[in-house]
Amino acid sequence: MSKRDYYDVLGVQRNASEAEIKKAYRRLAMKHHPDRNPDDKAAEANFKEAKEAYEVLADAQKRSAYDQFGHAGVDASMGGGPGGAAGFGDAFGDIFGDIFGGGGRRSARQNRGSDLRYNLELSLEDAINGTEVQIRVPVMSNCETCDGSGSRKGSQAKTCTTCGGHGEVRMQQGFFSVQQTCPQCRGTGKIITDPCPDCHGQGRVKKQKTLSVKIPAGVDEGDQVRLAGEGEAAPHGGVTGDLYVAVHLKKHPIFQREDTHLYCETPVSFTLLALGGDLEIPTLDGRASLKIPAGTQTDKVFRLRGKGVRNVRGVQAGDLFCKVVVETPVNLSKEQKELLEKLDASMREGGKRHSPKESSWTDKIKSFVDDIVS
Repeated sequence: MSKRDYYDVLGVQRNASEAEIKKAYRRLAMKHHPDRNPDDKAAEANFKEAKEAYEVLADAQKRSAYDQFGHAGVDASMGGGPGGAAGFGDAFGDIFGDIFGGGGRRSARQNRGSDLRYNLELSLEDAINGTEVQIRVPVMSNCETCDGSGSRKGSQAKTCTTCGGHGEVRMQQGFFSVQQTCPQCRGTGKIITDPCPDCHGQGRVKKQKTLSVKIPAGVDEGDQVRLAGEGEAAPHGGVTGDLYVAVHLKKHPIFQREDTHLYCETPVSFTLLALGGDLEIPTLDGRASLKIPAGTQTDKVFRLRGKGVRNVRGVQAGDLFCKVVVETPVNLSKEQKELLEKLDASMREGGKRHSPKESSWTDKIKSFVDDIVS
């Protein structure tokens, strides 16, 4: 049986925004959710179909593949068959977890350790070239004394009598049948009667963990490196969370980075801008010579192609943008002042305009004053 078009399933246009897709899915999920339609196979099928469509269209990469190749472009990437019953709580729980308690999968999702975030400051050079750093992270790890069970060695946890070991209790609220985490065992399905003396029944203890993190070349501000299984241990066993190392760039004395481009500002003398010449500027590869044409104005930006940064995907390097800014000389000697005065007087003679911006400004002022007087 062929599948329906995902856009038709959600009732949205092919150019629908992410917010429109999410809104459409929420409406269908509310209508067809199994807890709202018990023993209704048609509603369950509609819910699965909407969930499958949402999982593809809400993911930019999957949506692009679907737009190009249809269902053939995403079936293999869905992993284990999209819309299967095992995934009820995943996409739906992200939106409606507070309403329905995770669609009957809350205890399974809870039995996972928390993800952690570590903020790592890097120099621009390390971010561009890649590096390996050692970090020290405080985490909740499995208790070695009880192997994470929370029970004293030789004893075992008992099945919770409130939920019968399911970790959830069902409550009827009007036409809603709401599943909630069992308040007695907190979703574990077990009650510890003889807790471990080291972890006091938690199954976890706080430790300092030293990790080696490989930072790929080209990372930028806000990029994250995921270390799977290096987060916090789950209470009483389960899947350990992940650690996300967030990259933050230190302020660089010369360059500012924007995506793959670099920017710098170079002070120069007005004689160099007036007469022209070669200017030596720094780059990531060392130094480069920049040809300054005679009569260059201050704040002129020069572009050096390919002298920027390659991002983590290794695409073509960006450019280096160098802005030249005239620097007014200070601590002049008497002779230097006299020479400047002679130069100024010489430039004012003969009627030639050596300062185009100043001349234009003077003309504008004269025109403005004349208009007022007249």
